[in-house]
Amino acid sequence: MTDRLEQLAETARRHPKLLALLLGLTAATGYPPIHAWPLGLLSLAGLVWLIFDAPDWRAALGRGWLFGWAHLTLANNWIATAFTYQANMPEWLGWLAVPLLCIYLAWYPALAALTAHLLAKRAGPLAFGLVFAAAWIVTEWLRSWVFTGYPWPPLGLMLLGGWDRPGIAAVLPWLGTYGISGLALLLAAALWWAMAQRKWLVAGGVTVAITAGMLVSLHAVKPPSQGIRYTLVQPLIPQDEINDASKFEEQFQRTAALTMESNDQSRLVLWPESAIPDYLEDGYPERYYRAMTAGADPQFARDRIARTIGAQSTLLAGVVNLNIGPREDGSLAAISARNSVIGMDGEGAITHHYAKAHLVPYGEYLPMEQYLGLIGLSRLTAGTIPYIPGPGPQTLDLGEHGKAGVQICYEIVFSGQVVDREDRPDYLFNPSNDGWFGSWGPPQHLAQARMRAIEEGLPVLRSTTTGISAVIDANGIVRQHIATGMSDKIEGRIPAAKAPTLFAQAGNALPLAWAALLALSGLGLPRLLALRGARS
Repeated sequence: MTDRLEQLAETARRHPKLLALLLGLTAATGYPPIHAWPLGLLSLAGLVWLIFDAPDWRAALGRGWLFGWAHLTLANNWIATAFTYQANMPEWLGWLAVPLLCIYLAWYPALAALTAHLLAKRAGPLAFGLVFAAAWIVTEWLRSWVFTGYPWPPLGLMLLGGWDRPGIAAVLPWLGTYGISGLALLLAAALWWAMAQRKWLVAGGVTVAITAGMLVSLHAVKPPSQGIRYTLVQPLIPQDEINDASKFEEQFQRTAALTMESNDQSRLVLWPESAIPDYLEDGYPERYYRAMTAGADPQFARDRIARTIGAQSTLLAGVVNLNIGPREDGSLAAISARNSVIGMDGEGAITHHYAKAHLVPYGEYLPMEQYLGLIGLSRLTAGTIPYIPGPGPQTLDLGEHGKAGVQICYEIVFSGQVVDREDRPDYLFNPSNDGWFGSWGPPQHLAQARMRAIEEGLPVLRSTTTGISAVIDANGIVRQHIATGMSDKIEGRIPAAKAPTLFAQAGNALPLAWAALLALSGLGLPRLLALRGARS
């Protein structure tokens, strides 16, 4: 077996660039929907060896970049699918947009590889693995906020278990998402070191420990018998119909039919992003109301929504709100828009507003517009009114229906940025339109919402237009769900929140502290081993 491994290593040394690309592609299969986490971890082990074996810093940087480019291009292929739901650009541009985006995103894995090579190349395999894990934590954290940030997907996503178990991601409250990404790389480095040193018993032990961590379930959690009652709706509004004005009334009636059955109860009603095509605010120029399902009357629209949810209910639903201002000719027009969630009481009064802070690249805005616009790219969202971001996490106090934290669509993937830490909510509401995310996007989106639930110790309720909608408890376990392509609702009581986790209190200072500890351990390990050798 040892000879076989050496032959494979020698073959790989002849084609390091090709190997980096192949390892990047296979590592992406560790994520949902494939979730081949054993293959994902083995691919990471290959990456650690490939960077450690690099002859110089240029080779390390290049290999890290090629790995990251292939890895992130495959993992983010759902963005290309979104181009099939617009008419302004040829669909094939989507398959160009994703690799173009990943030309930039790949620099973060490349920088992690370069850092490990420069700091720990001569320190030995164990120290190298520690420093590489530390560098990955820092660069993945940087990717989450530099140039507005794009953290999808974090490496640690492959350590999340099946829907009924958290897997190794159960440690998220103590590590955070970027910390568990470092852990994934560290576990892979341990496998590589054990195999490289021919310590087969150690390699077997690491493999058993990883497998046990991924497969062992927590104790069964009973549905709550007390707490806030909810009705969560998935109306099944296909993406190719979502902006079709001739379908607006049919869409509303479908949503209303799923909602009205229990409207004599006190409950929280949850509708998804893009659920309400009407403008519900007063004061817009009349032309903006003409395409509404209720005609040019926002008051009528609010009243019939109130009748739908019932007098004792509170509604949280996705809407678009406009910012009205004067044009050059003095007339009023929409100068910008906000992707929002409104809170509405049973009398039709709008009581709360939340505006989305993290807009979707290519969807609600075009990144690097001055360059990508030259090749014909534009944003995918219909219309020309620019979307502007909101201020960030807010807690909406809904009285008897609890304190809701709101994260619209892909905002939920931003670890450490989903909760107002000065006013902790009782639960997180994540309305989304996943209908243009293909087959890879929705399961990855759901998985990242589960990670937020675990690290924050809060239940997450996801209402989507086409699926996957779900109720996730504070352990990251999916209690109930509605599959993609179904029109249905979920009713019950919101699972209880946990006491604030360590991550909920410290935020991303926690994984950065782990990165510092790993780096110091890795850099200090050669000195420690030298001292032990001198004493012996």
